[in-house]
Amino acid sequence: MEKQNEKKGIGAEMLQGVKSNVRDYMMYIALVVIMIFFTWKTNGGFIQARNIANLINQAGYVAILAIGMTLILILVHIDLSVGYVAGFCGAVAAVLMTKYNINEWLAILIVLLLGLVIGLYQGTLVTRIGVPAFVTTLAGMFIFRGLLNLTLQETGTIIVPNEGFNALSNGFIPDFPGESKVHILTMIIGVVAVILMIFSQIKARRANQKYNFKVPSAPVFAMKLIFFSAIIMIIIWVLANYHGIPWTAVIIGVVLFAYNYMLNKTRLGRYIYGIGGNAQAAELSGINVKKVTLFAFCSMSVLAALAGVLYTSRLQSATPTAGLGFEMDAIASSYIGGVAVSGGIGRVTNTIIGTLVIMSLTNGMNLMGMDISYQYIVKGIIFIIAVAFDVRTRNARK
Repeated sequence: MEKQNEKKGIGAEMLQGVKSNVRDYMMYIALVVIMIFFTWKTNGGFIQARNIANLINQAGYVAILAIGMTLILILVHIDLSVGYVAGFCGAVAAVLMTKYNINEWLAILIVLLLGLVIGLYQGTLVTRIGVPAFVTTLAGMFIFRGLLNLTLQETGTIIVPNEGFNALSNGFIPDFPGESKVHILTMIIGVVAVILMIFSQIKARRANQKYNFKVPSAPVFAMKLIFFSAIIMIIIWVLANYHGIPWTAVIIGVVLFAYNYMLNKTRLGRYIYGIGGNAQAAELSGINVKKVTLFAFCSMSVLAALAGVLYTSRLQSATPTAGLGFEMDAIASSYIGGVAVSGGIGRVTNTIIGTLVIMSLTNGMNLMGMDISYQYIVKGIIFIIAVAFDVRTRNARK
């Protein structure tokens, strides 16, 4: 009887935990459901190692854009120009490498600096001149679309022959020398990732206990760790039986770690959340709202430039259509990932899950051969459901 009551208690606690954190858990549930559905509809094709690696590479540029967009949306602004900023910067990188024979790594650095200049320009208009972000970035969308077309006007599509550059979104991390059916380095990275995840979760739980915050019971906490560890190791095992971890995943991981640390462990991160929650109160408390907002726009444009590099690397070419609709996927990924419509709330780790939801839908529907028109309809429905769900749960809490 005691064991039955304990099981019921754990089950009830888990159910209550899901209900109280429904906004955080729903995206994980949605991602699992989507992956199971497309695995079934494609007779296992969706979950194959080749397609998982392809999905990661496809999602790379959207994930980078979405991380930057999360900061902008938390501050209750928006950046509609990021798609064509990415396309323009990718085209500039291609021109530098092919026309001027500049080393690919120097070309990437130049493009990132170009992104910083673009961010300074748009951020200054918003913070110093007072032009609304919607208007500033809508104008930027037109400007950078025009600059993209001008950049490729003479040549059209530019094929990029640089192997190092193209490997960013098509290559995989190397393995230890020797013959092995499994990518050993990938397995080691997976184990280390699980250990770090467990360590960070235990540390966070102890910190919450120290300040008398509510925490899940030990059995529920252990089940949560086991679940996420299993998910990580399944993905790692699938990749290790192919070519290993794509370089795209490494780049996303580095950017994600940096921004997650900045938002959760630094004063700047607290300022960003404070401004998003109440800009007037933040300013009265001594926060320089203009500087923080300018940083967010600079950050967004630099990440857009990086996204342009990844997209150009993925296609191994720069095209006049690059950037079309990128901003929509980035915004949708952020909102699906739990960024509040009213601002002040959002996590870049959840934004990555939102990106995987959007890109898994795209990838799975492509595998099924679904018409692009229906793909847009499905993605639009998922987006509006996510935002409506956020609004409803927030109103319910009030």
